[in-house]
Amino acid sequence: MLAVHDLEIRVGARTLMSEVSFRVSDGDKIGLVGRNGAGKTTLTKVLAGDLLPADGKVERSGELGYLPQDPRSGDPEMLARTRILDARGLGSLLLGMHEASELMGSDDPDVAAKAMRRYGNLTERFEALGGYAAEAEAASIAHNLSLPDRILDQPLKTLSGGQRRRIELARILFSDAQTMILDEPTNHLDADSVVWLREFLKNYKGGLIVISHDVELVGETVNRVFYLDAMRQVIDVYNMNWKNYLRQRVADEERRKKERANVEKKATALQQQAARFGAKASKAAAAHQMVARAEKMLSGLEEARQDDRVAKLRFPKPAPCGKTPLMAKNLSKSYGSLEIFTDVDLAIDRGSKVVVLGLNGAGKTTLLRILAGVDAADTGTIEPGHGLKIGYYAQEHENLDVDRSVLENMMSAAPDINATEARKVLGSFLFTGDDVLKPAGVLSGGEKTRLSLATLVVSSANMLLLDEPTNNLDPASREEILGALAHYEGAVVLVSHDEGAVQALNPERVLILPDGVEDIWGRDYIDLITLA
Repeated sequence: MLAVHDLEIRVGARTLMSEVSFRVSDGDKIGLVGRNGAGKTTLTKVLAGDLLPADGKVERSGELGYLPQDPRSGDPEMLARTRILDARGLGSLLLGMHEASELMGSDDPDVAAKAMRRYGNLTERFEALGGYAAEAEAASIAHNLSLPDRILDQPLKTLSGGQRRRIELARILFSDAQTMILDEPTNHLDADSVVWLREFLKNYKGGLIVISHDVELVGETVNRVFYLDAMRQVIDVYNMNWKNYLRQRVADEERRKKERANVEKKATALQQQAARFGAKASKAAAAHQMVARAEKMLSGLEEARQDDRVAKLRFPKPAPCGKTPLMAKNLSKSYGSLEIFTDVDLAIDRGSKVVVLGLNGAGKTTLLRILAGVDAADTGTIEPGHGLKIGYYAQEHENLDVDRSVLENMMSAAPDINATEARKVLGSFLFTGDDVLKPAGVLSGGEKTRLSLATLVVSSANMLLLDEPTNNLDPASREEILGALAHYEGAVVLVSHDEGAVQALNPERVLILPDGVEDIWGRDYIDLITLA
């Protein structure tokens, strides 16, 4: 259960929300909505205890499971399976039981006897926490989130960002938390996993707050909607399902507009009457009262809710380059004994469009990082052609320096532009005023996405390497990206679970990992996009 009292949240000098109060009880399934940058992610961090509010308090009772957009928690040396099981304290017990069972075969009778006692104690605690039935439950959750044994048996440090996020989601779903806060839980999930997650959340008995741009997920699961209005700095609470909320929000806006028009009409009439009275000394007092009354009427009006702003995005005019600006030969990559891909060949011609497909963990992100020069391949070569200029969009936003400001990140991406030019471009991506001085580390996932895309716009790149560029974006901003993709004249290598993004790119070729098979793009491959 969560109880929020008179909450005020600030980022620097900017107030995101104030005087916010609400409760989240068992059975409440809340969709938290609002435009990108309104403060949804910041609010979830405050609710989870990761950030402190400027004022007010948050009361928590029972266990809380929080899935941030960029999870980095957990010992990087820990096995993924242990990370999930430790949500109920089982993972470390199983490791201890395995260690004790090996020592029970020791030739030293004292060591064997001590190990046997330890094994008995650990087994008793393991069974008290649900034992093998709980372990089977965790395995089922992992399976439904497309986490096979080969991933579960790896250390966290070897996993991709998408795999780490699915491990954290599995851990939270397994934890039996009384309250869950999930920030974009469908990111990095394939189509089957998204369908399974919807059913899981529909049947969940605790309290839930979810931020998601998956309209079907919120439409099927939520029974309350919290609209975070960035203009009014308040949360409008709708105690109804998603479909009714959409209708009610439109009705509320119409009512506000009519009320505002009526009040403004009356205030204008008072002001005009006061102006006429003010010309006569005998009626000066009455005129003053009329002006005061009109001002009071106008001050009581709520700010009109404005249409959510959308980032204006056009990818750069590509710099001149040779016929084949990038070639890769015999690329392979492994993490320890785990082979990711081998013998991948790729030639990217000027202006060509390529989509990379493969199951989660097949090495799509790894390949883009190698092509971008971020990581090195174990074998093979990268051969840059004449005039190659790469713009790399990383799905985990690793291309951003989280300790530097928005403006500093922008100017480091394009050293030739000055601060005024950088601010102008940032403004088209909805970063205005003091927003450009915020450290990149405090931005929400949607804001980081916009900043990363802004750095591409000023790069004059002739080859874009895009890794899930539509994640964390509201539908309107996503449409902007799709339009920009459709009109970009340079070469693109795209990794995406978003069918619309691939169709907007209209690729000529497809590269399928981990086998490195290259083929002409055809509609037969569309079904593989959401499964990838």
